[in-house]
Amino acid sequence: MARKQRLDPEQPVWQLTTTASDWKKARPESLVTMLGQLHLIRAFEELVLDLAGDGLVHGPAHSSIGQEGGAVGSVHALRASDAVNGSHRGHHQFLAKAIAFVSEGPIDPSDLVTEKIADVLRRTLAEILGLDEGFGHGRGGSMHLQWMAAGAMGTNAIVGGGVPMAAGKAWAQKRAGTSDVTLTYFGDGAVNIGSVLETFNLAAAWDLPLGFFIENNQYAVSTTVTESTRESRLAARGFGFAIPAWRVDGMDPLAVQLATQDACERMRAGEGPVIVEADVYRFYHQNGPFAGSAFGYRSKDEERAWRDRDPVQRMGAEVLKLGHLSEREIASIRDQAVDAMRVAASTLVTADKESGRRRIVESAWPDPAFVDVGIRSDARELDAAPRLEPAEFTGTREERKFIEVIAEVTGRRMAADDRYVILGEDVHKLAGGTNGATKGLADRFHDRVLGTPISENAFVGLGGGMALDGRYRPVVEFMYPDFMWVAADQVFNQIGKVRHMFGGQHAVPLVLRTKVAIGSGYGSQHLMDPAGIFAASPGWRIVAPSTAADYIGLFNAAMLLDDPVLVIEHVDLYGLRQSVPADAWDYVIEPGTAAVRRSGDDVTVISYLSMVDRALEAVDRCDIDADVIDLRWLDRASVDWSTIEASVQKTNNVLIVEQGARGTSYGGWLADEIHRRYFDWLDQPVERVTGREASPTISKVLERAAMAGTDEVVAGLEKVRRNWGGA
Repeated sequence: MARKQRLDPEQPVWQLTTTASDWKKARPESLVTMLGQLHLIRAFEELVLDLAGDGLVHGPAHSSIGQEGGAVGSVHALRASDAVNGSHRGHHQFLAKAIAFVSEGPIDPSDLVTEKIADVLRRTLAEILGLDEGFGHGRGGSMHLQWMAAGAMGTNAIVGGGVPMAAGKAWAQKRAGTSDVTLTYFGDGAVNIGSVLETFNLAAAWDLPLGFFIENNQYAVSTTVTESTRESRLAARGFGFAIPAWRVDGMDPLAVQLATQDACERMRAGEGPVIVEADVYRFYHQNGPFAGSAFGYRSKDEERAWRDRDPVQRMGAEVLKLGHLSEREIASIRDQAVDAMRVAASTLVTADKESGRRRIVESAWPDPAFVDVGIRSDARELDAAPRLEPAEFTGTREERKFIEVIAEVTGRRMAADDRYVILGEDVHKLAGGTNGATKGLADRFHDRVLGTPISENAFVGLGGGMALDGRYRPVVEFMYPDFMWVAADQVFNQIGKVRHMFGGQHAVPLVLRTKVAIGSGYGSQHLMDPAGIFAASPGWRIVAPSTAADYIGLFNAAMLLDDPVLVIEHVDLYGLRQSVPADAWDYVIEPGTAAVRRSGDDVTVISYLSMVDRALEAVDRCDIDADVIDLRWLDRASVDWSTIEASVQKTNNVLIVEQGARGTSYGGWLADEIHRRYFDWLDQPVERVTGREASPTISKVLERAAMAGTDEVVAGLEKVRRNWGGA
C-alpha cells in the first residue's frame, strides 16, 4: 500500500481581524488622520463622477468609492520613502500616498485641507481631466497617475502590468541598503495574469521587499472571482512561491493598517516579499456613476450589504465611539473635504453664463505642441563623451573577436560606474551566457550580474522599474528577439511608453540586448529581426552595429543615454576577428551618424548588421557604382537623415537591404519615410530586399529560401538598374 504524507505550505496565510481592544490601542491622531484621508478621497471621487456625468472626463472614470479603506489603511503603514504603484482603478492609491507624503504628520481635523493637500487634490483632478496642471500635464488621465517625489511610481491601465516594475523598485531599495519597501496594488482580475505570477516567483527567489497588495473587489468588470479561479482565497497564491500572506477585511481601515504593518516589518527585516489580500467592494460599476446592479451582474441586496460596511462610515463610527471626535467634528471633516473639491474644480471648470452648462476652462488645456515632447531624451547626456569615427582612427589598432568586444566594453562600463547591472537568462554562467557576451563579468561583478528565471515579463519589467528608480542602469539580455513577444506588454506598453505617458519628466535608462540568429537553424520562434517592430514603437532607440569597432561606440552611447535602447547583434558577426582601437574604448557614436561604407553615384544602398557586408559583396559582383550606407542607428529620432538625403539627391535610386521576413520588415517603414521625404529626387520607387513572408524554419534548404543573402541583393540591384532614369 502506498504511503501518503500531507505536505504543508512553507509559508502560511493569516486572517487578521480587529477587535475592540485594537481600536482602543490605536493612537487617536492616527485614526483621525485616516478618517480625514478617507473623506478627502471619497469627496474627490464623488466630484470626478459628477464631472464625468457632464462629459468633462475624456475617457474612463474608474471610481474607487467603497475601496478607500484598503489604500488608506495600507499607506498608513508606510514611510514617506517607501514606494507604491497601482492599477487602473488607482485614484485612491495615488491620493493616499500623495496626501500622506505632503501631510508630514497627523492631520488636524479642524484644518483638514492644508495648502499642500489642496495642491495635490487640484493637480490630481487636473490630470484626470487631461489638463496641463496635472502631474503628467494631462497625458495620463484617470489611469496613469505618477508623482515620483512622493513615492508614487505610477498607476497602470494594463491589468497586472505595473507589478514587474514594482519589483525593480524593490530591487533598487534592497541594493541601495535601505529598509524601504514597495507596495504594488492590483485587483482580483490580475492574480491570474502571467506577469504577476512571474513576479511572485522572482521576488521570492531574490528576497525582494515587495508587497503584493490584492484589492479583491469581487469582480473583474462583471466576472466574479469564483468564476475565474477554483481557489477564491487569493492570498493562497503565495503558497506556490513560499510567500507569506495576510487576508483582511478591506472595509476596516485599521485591520488593513495592522496587516500591512506586520507585512512591512517582515520586508524591512530582509525576509522577502509578502501578500496582503483585502476584501473590498466598488460601490459603482467598472466605469462611471451607475451601480453594478444596473447592468445585471450584481443584486441590489448584495450592494446594500456592502454599503452597510462602508469604510468611511466604519471609521467615523469607531472614532465617535472612542470619543476622539464628536458628530459635529466628523461632519466638519466631510464638509471641509467637499468644499476643498469645490475649490479645486473652480480653477479648472467653469459654467457657461447663458446655458449654465459646465465646461473646461480654456486656458487649462495643455498646448497641442506638447504632444510629442518627452518621448525620449534630447541626448545631451552624451555631450561630455568623446566622439570617434572608427574608420578614421589613426592610433594603434588590434584584432579582436566581435563577441569578446561585447564582453570587454560592457565590463569597462561596469568598472567605471557601479550603477550598471546585467540581468537575463544564464548571463552569470556558461562562461558568459549562451554566446559569451558576458564572459568574465560574473567573476568581476558577481552582485551586479543577475541570472534570472525564465520569466521574460518579470525580469525585463523589473529592469524597467530599476531604470525608473534612477539609482541603477540595467542592461537586460533577451536570448532571442522572439522572446520579446512573451514580454511584449513590459517592453512596449510599459518601458517604451512610460516616460512620455507620465509627462516626459523621468529618465528610463535601460539597455536591452538581443541577437538575430537567422541562418543558425533555430527555427521560426528564435530567428526574427526585431528592428521593424521596435522602429514602429514609440520611446525606443535602436542600434545595430555591423563592426566590432562600431559596437564599442554604439554600446557606450546606449549605456549613457537616458532612454531605453535596443542593441541588436547578429550571430554571424560574433566569431569574426575585426580591427578595433587598441587603447581608446570610451568613445561614443552618437545618434544621427550613419557610416558610408562605399561611395558611388548610381544607387543608394541602405542596410545594417551583417547585411552591410552582403550588400558590399553584391555591389562588387554587379559592378555598380553605389553608395552603401550602414545605418547604425535605426529608430526614427536617431536615423541619419542628412546622410540619406545627400545620397538620394546624388543617385536618385534607393535599395534597402535586410535579411529578415518581409512581414516584420524594418525596410517597409524606412521606404515609406524616404518616399515621403525625398519623392521629388527619386527616379523610381524605393526597392527592397528582404526575406520571404514566412519566418525561417528548421530545414537548411527552407531556411535559406526564407532569408535574404548576397544573391538576393544582386537581384535587387539588377532590378534597380533596369529602371534607372525612371524607365
